[in-house]
Amino acid sequence: MKEQQIFFKSERFSIEGLYASSAGPKGVIITHPHPLMGGSMRNNVVDALASSFYQNGFSTLRFNFRGTGRSEGTYDNGTGEQEDIKGGRVFLEENGKEEIFLAGYSFGAWVIAKLIAGERPLSNVIMISPPIDFLDFDLSGLKGKVGLIICGDSDEFCPAGRLKEIAEEIGCRFEVVKGAGHFYHGREDELIAHLDGYLAQKPRTL
Repeated sequence: MKEQQIFFKSERFSIEGLYASSAGPKGVIITHPHPLMGGSMRNNVVDALASSFYQNGFSTLRFNFRGTGRSEGTYDNGTGEQEDIKGGRVFLEENGKEEIFLAGYSFGAWVIAKLIAGERPLSNVIMISPPIDFLDFDLSGLKGKVGLIICGDSDEFCPAGRLKEIAEEIGCRFEVVKGAGHFYHGREDELIAHLDGYLAQKPRTL
């Protein structure tokens, strides 16, 4: 997997990203954990997600939200960050991608939830450890818009039992990584096994 550093526009800001091109129409935007708590596109879970999607035939785009790394702007509490995702989507479309997935981890899942509550995703949405006990999630607009949720059974910020109930309410697949906390240290392979299993089934467009 060879990623190249790229920059794309989000409103008036230049956003830093890493892009790995693959043949075919499939692309994925991968969003990172909380930037005020050290989250960036080079996070271990984001690394693992990018590798899995690429191995499954996707072009991958991960990027630093505004104010993180070399991305311009400042943290915007999930509002401007939605525009960053939209800018990434334009970048993928300009590179010929027609089937675009969104995959968010932690804070990145929260931003995606806010974005898709008001509109339909282009293809499919995957959420890794959405921190429902840490950030205010409005789940009312997510029914039928999420394909897969994964969390650890020892996650400090999203209790697996409650998250399973939410997955049932919004109608999506739910998987648990045994022995994993929120940060998946040493459990990245198990996380990716669940994602690979889902992608191998060639999930339908939502």
